[in-house]
Formats: sequence, structure tokens, C-alpha cells
Amino acid sequence: MSFTGERLPGESDDFAVDRERHLAAYRFARTHAAGRRVLDAGCGEGYGAALLAEVAAGVVAVDRPEAVQVAAARHRMPGLAFRAFDLARLEALGERFDLAVSFQVIEHLPDPAGFLAALVACSDAQVVTTPNRLMSVSENPYHLREWTAPELLALAAPIVPDARLLGVHGSAGVLAWERARGEQVRRLLAWDPLGLRRLLPATVVQRAFPRLARLVRRRLTGAASAIGPDDFTIGADRLDTALDLVLVGGRLP
Repeated sequence: MSFTGERLPGESDDFAVDRERHLAAYRFARTHAAGRRVLDAGCGEGYGAALLAEVAAGVVAVDRPEAVQVAAARHRMPGLAFRAFDLARLEALGERFDLAVSFQVIEHLPDPAGFLAALVACSDAQVVTTPNRLMSVSENPYHLREWTAPELLALAAPIVPDARLLGVHGSAGVLAWERARGEQVRRLLAWDPLGLRRLLPATVVQRAFPRLARLVRRRLTGAASAIGPDDFTIGADRLDTALDLVLVGGRLP
């Protein structure tokens, strides 16, 4: 499946840093998934669900049909099931899980509160990630909303039991890469000083976005090659400078 800008590809060197950042949340969830039945809501190409399935009692991973088709072909493991399902109708899944995870999904959905309520209704514990608006260095035409830590907690607290926030933090190398990426984005946007891109049809912007995203990352290949799993940590401190916010709720050990 080619990169559209909406879903992070599982087998592209151009997005290796982004993928490691995404996998940081899966590695965190993996420490809580052993022996448990897990739902991965918005599994994309399935590389994270496969990581969870190595230790979980079972993983049900759901997403759009085109994503699930790729995921099921690439990741065939005992206890891992991929299903095409509309995340806006998650309450209709009709199953119960020990743990539900949803990473880099909620910012795409028109009803984030309803989605959180559906996760809570079908699971005993929840882990959700979304970009920290304070640290975003580029526009994403697929994101309907991004939050700061206080904003996300205000959204979640009335819905998610025992809601609390952690953050995905990057090393000095990651932060330098992010700054360089932001500079490349600003150089591209300088070609549109009047912001005329905002007047274009969404389909036009969405077609251009993946090409520009690849262009930016290919200009940073050298810096990206030195970044790996150890460059990302998750903790409760300095949430204003976290790359992603991690919402945790329910009975998580």
C-alpha cells in the first residue's frame, strides 16, 4: 500500500523515524499486554499489532479494508486477527477486551469523545496516543484536531476512568531531526506566503501532502539513520515538550 499521508507505512525507509516513534507506544503497551486479550483500534499496516501478539493471549486489530488487507498479508501469527471495521462504529464490535489501544488515530476522527467512550465500553484498560499540538512542526490535512496535554485530559476525564497522561519523548537526536524537518517544511511553505493552499479542495491538498512528506524526509536521510528505538522514552514529566501524548485509563497494571 503506497503512502497516502494518512497512514504510516510499515516498510519504507523514508519514514523510519516516524515508525520508531509510533512503535514506542506499542512497546509501552506490550509491557501491559502479556496474557491479555487486546484490541488494536486503527492498526494500520499491522506491525504494531504483531508486536503485541508476541505476548498477548490474543489480538484483534481493526482498520479500514485497504489497511487490513496489507496487514493480514504481512503479519500472519497465531492469536492475531485482522478485521475490516469502521472505527466510527466501534461500539458495534460486540466484544470485550482486557486492553484496548489506539495509536495516532483519534486526531483523524470527527467524534473523538464518542470513540473514547466506545473504547471504554469494550475494554478494562485503555492506551491512546495522539500528537502533542505544541510540538507539531507541520500541517497534516488528515488531522481534524490536535490537543495539548490539558486539552486532551479535559476531553478524556469525563469519559475514561482514572484518566492520566504520559508523553512520548525523543532524544536530543530526535529533537534535532524534528527541528530540521520543521525547517524543511517552512521552506516549502514559503512558496505559499498568502496561505492559498487553504483555499484548495481537500482532495488536491491530500494528493500533494504525501509527496511533500517524502521529499522532506529524504532531505534528512543522514540524520535519520542514527535514530533507533532507544531514542524514544515514555514518562509523565515535561508533557509540554512530549512529541506525542499518551492517554492511559482503566485498570492498567
